[in-house]
Amino acid sequence: MNADFSELRVKMVDGQVRTTDVTSAPLLDAMLSVPREDFVGAAQRELAYIDEDIRIATGAGGARYLMEASPLAKLMQLAEISAADSALDVGCGTGYASALLSRLAKSVVALESDPALAETARSTLSSLGCGNVTVVQGALAQGHAAKAPYNVIFIGGSIEKVPESLLDQLAEGGRLVAVEGQGNSGVARLFFKAGGVVTGRRAFNAAIKPLPGFEREHAFEF
Repeated sequence: MNADFSELRVKMVDGQVRTTDVTSAPLLDAMLSVPREDFVGAAQRELAYIDEDIRIATGAGGARYLMEASPLAKLMQLAEISAADSALDVGCGTGYASALLSRLAKSVVALESDPALAETARSTLSSLGCGNVTVVQGALAQGHAAKAPYNVIFIGGSIEKVPESLLDQLAEGGRLVAVEGQGNSGVARLFFKAGGVVTGRRAFNAAIKPLPGFEREHAFEF
């Protein structure tokens, strides 16, 4: 089978994204222009546009996935990204979300803890001309304070709870979008910083794959 990726991209946007109330024209244009097939392994390219999460790595800390298009788009739309924004992509994986953000924001820091994924993201983003993206390696839950504050923080997988270390890196008026909870109990939340105070609200239900590195340590009980 020789896939027509441009046609599959249109089908993804029309069938998976627009149908879930994603109406942001810049975001839809970005999803139509970024080649999702470049962000998966060679054997997976023809599966790049299926309506599922796609495994991109299996590491000691847990498997990593390319998030399916619909919740990814809904989260990005929730963040209301503008062309003047600086963004932090937490858990960038192979860089697909960072490539989308590069077309929506002024600058992007793509944070990845896995060295191999970070190198793949750096190479792929460079080959696509995403010159406003900087890939950095580090612990995901710690963010990247060196280039903070950020107008937008995007977390690329479900987590138990957003850590204060990331909320502290929001600029005034900044937005953080994340899915808290796993499986069918997952809830997408929007966090907003105003007057130096961060508040959060529930946005929609979202069942996406977990992002390793955010597990809370449970206190020992006698």
